[in-house]
Amino acid sequence: MFRKMRRYRQQICQEDCLKILREEGRGVLAMIGEDGYPYAIPLDFLYNEGNGRIYFHCAMQGFKLDLLRFNDKVCFSVMDKGFKREGDWSWNVRSLVIFGRVREISDPMMIEGQVRALGMKYYPTREGVELEMKKSLSRVCLLELTIDHMTGKLVNES
Repeated sequence: MFRKMRRYRQQICQEDCLKILREEGRGVLAMIGEDGYPYAIPLDFLYNEGNGRIYFHCAMQGFKLDLLRFNDKVCFSVMDKGFKREGDWSWNVRSLVIFGRVREISDPMMIEGQVRALGMKYYPTREGVELEMKKSLSRVCLLELTIDHMTGKLVNES
């Protein structure tokens, strides 16, 4: 169903893919847009190691939700900060391409738990997370990406 990576020598192992999901803060979610145009947006995300799913938060209405309600298949891409090998000018970057399906979560306990965990990934303090949740949790939509296929690779940009 999914193609094998053409440049398979650059493929990184699953553990390195999961490390990128745990450590990096932003990715780009691509959806099927209107009139066949793709729609891709950068998003903060949380990888839940317990269930292997990725979570995003958003407003309760908008273009992204309209598209996902029409077609739940997505592509999510994440890359690390990269590095240079000693004595080399070019960057080496690890990147992931994830294919999966996104659904809206309706369980209030699940929403609260995942939004809290997402906040803890980005906010400097627990108090800041709790304050923000008190103000805006009732207006948050939680999206869950189930991974159908994931590959990662190390690219040298020379």
